[in-house]
Amino acid sequence: MAQKKKTKIGAWIIVGVVLVGLAGFGTGGLTSNIRTLGTVGDKDITVAAYQRTLDQQIRALSAQFGTQISFQQAQAFGIDRQALSQVVQTRTLDNEAAQIGISAGDLAVFDRISAIGAFQSAGGFNRDTYRLVLQQSGQSESEFEAEIREDLARTLLQAAIVSGVPGAAAPADALVRYVAEARDVTLLRVSADMLTAPIPGATDADIAAFYADNGDNFMLPEAREITYAWMTPAMILDRMEVTDLAIETLYQDRIADFVQPERRLVERLNYADPAAAQLAGGRLASGDATFDALVTERGLTLADVDMGDLGRDELPADTADAVFTATPGDVVGPFPTTLGAALFRVNAVLNAQETTLDEAADDLRAELAAEAARSVINDDFDRITDLLAGGATLEDLAERTDLVLGQISWTPDVTDGIAAYDNFRAAAEALTEGAFPQLEVLSDGGVFALRLDSVTPARVPPLDDIRADVTALWQLQAQQDAVLARAAEIAADADLAALGLTPRVESNLTRRSFVEGTPEGFNDAVFALAPGEARVVDAGDGALIVRLDAITDADPTATDQAAQRASISDSIAAGIAQDLFDAYVQAVQQATRITINQATVDAVNAQLQ
Repeated sequence: MAQKKKTKIGAWIIVGVVLVGLAGFGTGGLTSNIRTLGTVGDKDITVAAYQRTLDQQIRALSAQFGTQISFQQAQAFGIDRQALSQVVQTRTLDNEAAQIGISAGDLAVFDRISAIGAFQSAGGFNRDTYRLVLQQSGQSESEFEAEIREDLARTLLQAAIVSGVPGAAAPADALVRYVAEARDVTLLRVSADMLTAPIPGATDADIAAFYADNGDNFMLPEAREITYAWMTPAMILDRMEVTDLAIETLYQDRIADFVQPERRLVERLNYADPAAAQLAGGRLASGDATFDALVTERGLTLADVDMGDLGRDELPADTADAVFTATPGDVVGPFPTTLGAALFRVNAVLNAQETTLDEAADDLRAELAAEAARSVINDDFDRITDLLAGGATLEDLAERTDLVLGQISWTPDVTDGIAAYDNFRAAAEALTEGAFPQLEVLSDGGVFALRLDSVTPARVPPLDDIRADVTALWQLQAQQDAVLARAAEIAADADLAALGLTPRVESNLTRRSFVEGTPEGFNDAVFALAPGEARVVDAGDGALIVRLDAITDADPTATDQAAQRASISDSIAAGIAQDLFDAYVQAVQQATRITINQATVDAVNAQLQ
């Protein structure tokens, strides 16, 4: 059964889906005026729920790419549409649970809330902390508790749908027997030095026949014969004059790049309750907990608490003093922040660095010269364009401007010279005969214009032009044919030892085994053999004789195979359950009235731009 990258069963009960928005998008702006963006049956789709889901998915995408993804980038990946679809699906299930009378009691709701780490203090669940955290997230207690109640009801509904899915013992047994079945084989590599006679030289008739049968091996791609005129900053760089004053001015303008104070790689773990932060600091000091463990307890990851590299001026004075006197691995604090009390871990020290003017001068001179060259080319752009518009040819441009004339037989495989530029390759591919040359820009600030003179179709060169290549390839093929024939002779001889050959034995090979030095398709050949049968396998630059010595059937009761069988069975059952649940959700959605105010969705998205 095809596996799907979909939400795993039971994911609805993850309370983090409800809380992930606490540190995510703001709760002001549009959400203070418009609270819903549609309905599913009798259930509203709240703006806050859409924002939380969107934030969660952007965080996941950012973690996948290893960098923070902007909202615009997320939109390009369709994350906003996925988030809306997920919220609609969730509210569909909420509506269905309400329609059929599934609900969770107050005790179940309290048990769930009191188990959430964000609401804990030294004595366990703390109602004041609970109120404070919800207040900071812009949620009321009634709203949050309603979400928890719906989440529990949704979990009950899903469990009822998938609880009757049977196991998958039979297909699991079949797969284990197929995958774990093993073979013992004897291998013998046959190479050209085992031939008993030299390979005869090719006759003219042999070469002609081989050329006729294998012309595709010598096919030349379509070539575009192009004349071009171009100029790049590098071509006129030596004409640019750069003063020492300009170099010093640029150095001072970028002084922050050349004189960098000491920085620290820092992680920050926030607590809404200062007492909870003090307790966590005490646990660290006593060795009862590690910083990583505290992060996990908060339902966060190290990526969530990473602040990157910071300078002293990016932290409050007292916090900076502690952070910048700590050594890598130390945790300091707690210190007050705008998000509550926080512990700070120092991961590394980035030492202060200074590059003097003398050390930077050569690079700055080259940069200024390149900029000046680009400016010269840019200033000439309109004049060159006017010349082309007036009927000047590329040859005329080479005489009347600094553009340099060139010719190229271009194919997609040619990437030297001007063909190294993506701009040129794109223009060369789109160029048509008779097209009027236009001045275009290169990625380094250079310019070019080009003309298609002719197109040479893909073709096989005349035999006389490539006779040496054809002869060499014929010789290789003739040698390989002789090796395969010799291997067939050896395979027919039952006593390899009598021939003075030392075979290699490989035992317990499965269909997933890798045998070094074997060609693609080797395992397929092995598992197609009958016991005692030998076969010659083409290894490209030689041959392999493989003989099947024994077959070992899989034993699903063996410890490793039993574990594999259980894993496969669980995977198949989970796939069936997921498919069943997806079909149920789809059917319910089709039967439920869903209304989305796209203008509101667009307004929410615009607020996040």
